[in-house]
Order: sequence, then structure tokens, then C-alpha cells
Amino acid sequence: MAAKERTLSIIKPDATRRNLTGKINARFEDNGLRIIAQKRLWLTEEQAKKFYDVHKDRPFYGELVNFMISGPVVVQVLEGDDAVALNRKVMGATNLANADEGTIRKDFAESIEANSVHGSDSLDNAAREIRFFFSETEVVG
Repeated sequence: MAAKERTLSIIKPDATRRNLTGKINARFEDNGLRIIAQKRLWLTEEQAKKFYDVHKDRPFYGELVNFMISGPVVVQVLEGDDAVALNRKVMGATNLANADEGTIRKDFAESIEANSVHGSDSLDNAAREIRFFFSETEVVG
């Protein structure tokens, strides 16, 4: 039996601008992920820089930060069997050109940057990212 895990998901500004939150959430739920915490917020530049600090030396860092503060996002905790891997499968490849049919990014992404969703890439990062946005009392199974 697969292990129950938690992962962080962010519905990015390009998707919230196009009112896709419900459609994206349905994809998570239809694939066996439960949304156990969720909030809509507008990241400050400081929050975005801190969250994406792992990429600070990469050439796209400044553009990523600017994009992530360009509109509201929906941050959420997803729970399910092998949630990290399952969420990444449901999201699809970062580059929508490489994303499988039926994935969130294939269906909704506008570009590599405006690719509608973020998902944790490991259990360790999921735990860190969830703590970044949520207190323990906000995550309710």
C-alpha cells in the first residue's frame, strides 16, 4: 500500500487570472488527492524571494519572483497516496511542450514560466514549503 503523503501546491497567477482554480482543484481531486488546506493570497516580493530562495543564483530567479507577485495565488496542501509523485504527474512537465495530454500544464499553461501550478518536488521540500505557508492548525485532514 502506498504511503499517505502531503505536498504543497500553488495555483499560479496566470491560472487565478483566468479563473481556473476550480478546474485545477477538480483535477487534483479526480486523481485521488484531497485538499486539506487552502488559501488565496497575493505574495509580497519578500515572500516570493524567500520561497524561491533555492533558485536565487539561477538566471530566471528575478522573472520568477516578478511573475509570482503579479497576481493572487492559491496555496494548498494536498494529501494522498504518494502525493508528491502523484501531484507531479497530474501537473505534467514544467515545459508544456513536454507535458502529457490531460495534465494541468498541457491543458492550461501559457508558457514555461506561466505554467499554472507549482508542486513540491520531494517530501523534504513539501514539508518545508507547507510550513512556509501554513500553521499546523490550518492543515486539517
